[in-house]
Amino acid sequence: MKGFKAFLLRGNVVDLAVAVVIGAAFTKIINSIVDGVINPIVGAFGTQDLSAYTTCLKGTCLVDKATGKVDGILIQWGSVLGAALSFVITAAVVYFCLVLPMNAFMKRYMAKKEVPAQESKSPEVTEVAILGEIRDLLVAQRS
Repeated sequence: MKGFKAFLLRGNVVDLAVAVVIGAAFTKIINSIVDGVINPIVGAFGTQDLSAYTTCLKGTCLVDKATGKVDGILIQWGSVLGAALSFVITAAVVYFCLVLPMNAFMKRYMAKKEVPAQESKSPEVTEVAILGEIRDLLVAQRS
């Protein structure tokens, strides 16, 4: 039990749990953006339901609506295309709506944080350099 408790209280497990919860919340946001905004825009240029696109390799490929059986070999390439397009759209929404703005914010935040740190170190470095020069001059005068 002691090892299990140490495992649970380790920072990695807590960070992972927080990431999963926040990821689930972001999933809802991203899905609503994709379903409510992006898909209708894509649908304006074509269709929102790509699963209707199929190719028949063998037979008539008639689907019995009662049993769901297909007479022949039916390739449903539209569903694969739809899944791939959904992935690309979701990745683009995540990048442009979350990652890019967050990177810009963090860059600005870190720049503001580094400026005071550099200003406080600059006088110390300058004073040390000046004292070093004074020491070197005094040593040179003694000789």
